[in-house]
Amino acid sequence: MAPAVVLLSVFVVVPIGYAIYISFTNTRLTGAEARNPSWIGFDNFRRLIDSGDLTNSVVLTLIFVVCSALIGQNLLGLTLALMLERRNKLLRGLVVISVLSAYVLPEIVPGFMWTSFLAPDGAANQLFNLVGLPDQQILIDNPMVAVIGADIWRATAFSMLIYTAALGDIDRELIDAARVDGASYFRTLWHVKLPLLRHTVFTTLMLITLPTLSVFTMIFALTGGGPGDRSETLPLLMYNQAFRLQELSYGTAISLVLLLIGGLLSVGYVMTLRPERTHQ
Repeated sequence: MAPAVVLLSVFVVVPIGYAIYISFTNTRLTGAEARNPSWIGFDNFRRLIDSGDLTNSVVLTLIFVVCSALIGQNLLGLTLALMLERRNKLLRGLVVISVLSAYVLPEIVPGFMWTSFLAPDGAANQLFNLVGLPDQQILIDNPMVAVIGADIWRATAFSMLIYTAALGDIDRELIDAARVDGASYFRTLWHVKLPLLRHTVFTTLMLITLPTLSVFTMIFALTGGGPGDRSETLPLLMYNQAFRLQELSYGTAISLVLLLIGGLLSVGYVMTLRPERTHQ
């Protein structure tokens, strides 16, 4: 285990430790505080709580994670996997390639694509006009809807692939036995398939929640955290404070809050899976 311990120490433990140290100083990107920072204790964290920025960004981040990862990517990925189950190879290949084509793109590309799609003269308003609806300014009126929809479109492929593999591992004799007993498709799904997918569901949720929590580039390209702070999730708030306003220590304090939320979610998933692992 020595090589793994060394790598984790160099690339994970040391950077996190240094970030913790910076968060207790007044380090800036430029100026005297960049050369000779001073120890200020918990001032950055007090300021973060008193300013109200933390509450707004945490709420937006949780909304983004719940709607995009837990509901959108998870349910859509499972639905696509169920729809593709036992379909011919050509149809499965076309759907998988179509969905994967969005997933393999760098986040910046879907960000600009959706910016063009949702622009006032973009394709979205042309579609609305075709069905008799007036033009919509989604990026201004509902920026969180825009970033959530874009992230679901981009990242659903991952959960779809996991569920497709898990469904393929289910013993077909159990499905056939349920059908012989007269169970409908939905009763078979609810009483046979989903219980057997329980472990896969929680594992998938953990694997898609943490990347969604740290999504930055796509939101930055799509809304920049605006209008105002209406789509300023924690990664955006951290960037704006650390690099735009050059308050590196304050931005680092925000990053530790993001790290804490990710850690709590990970522990929650692990605790949920532990009884099943023990039983197995």
